[in-house]
Amino acid sequence: MPRDSSATKGRLLDAAFAEFAAYGIAGARVDRIAKAAGANKQLIYAYFGNKEQLFDEVLQRALTEGAESVPFDVEDLPGYAGAIFDHLVARPDLMRLRLWKLLERPSATGIEADGFRRKAAEVADAQRRGAVARELEPFDLLTMVLAAAQAWFWATEGTGGTGADGGAEGAGVGEDGRFWSPQRQALHRSAVVETARRMTEPKTAGA
Repeated sequence: MPRDSSATKGRLLDAAFAEFAAYGIAGARVDRIAKAAGANKQLIYAYFGNKEQLFDEVLQRALTEGAESVPFDVEDLPGYAGAIFDHLVARPDLMRLRLWKLLERPSATGIEADGFRRKAAEVADAQRRGAVARELEPFDLLTMVLAAAQAWFWATEGTGGTGADGGAEGAGVGEDGRFWSPQRQALHRSAVVETARRMTEPKTAGA
């Protein structure tokens, strides 16, 4: 693809990411995406097909970028969970995109399934070597680690009282773009890492 075409495609994907994260698939408008990208809307159909296919490409691109930003490390699953937490703090729009996927396109399972299977296979191998706890099946253990990393971003309630930083906060993004104050964020991250550690650390004899 010529360089100018690649640049146009990249702008369209960036604009589509913002549009889908804000409005979902049904609410997204091709006209707005094209205008934000400074491109003809016919190029969207030429490059990506229909709106659902564009959404799939946007999500796949986001997942690829996430995998590059947060490499999977089966030898340090608590650290991996913490790194996912950090990535989601930096990209709050990614959680919104994933929520729209669950709501409007749950059948598009192949987008994430291959990567998940590869990671689960690494977990299984680490369990056989005794490097990771064996109490849970590989798929279940990996699911729980990912759930711990993402749990605070799905929360709709406050923290349940006055936090260490003097305020009860939920997972909403504030005017400064933050989910939480730095103090509360550090507490949540520590909880994520500790939860993953307790799930994945091999049990010692007699423990």
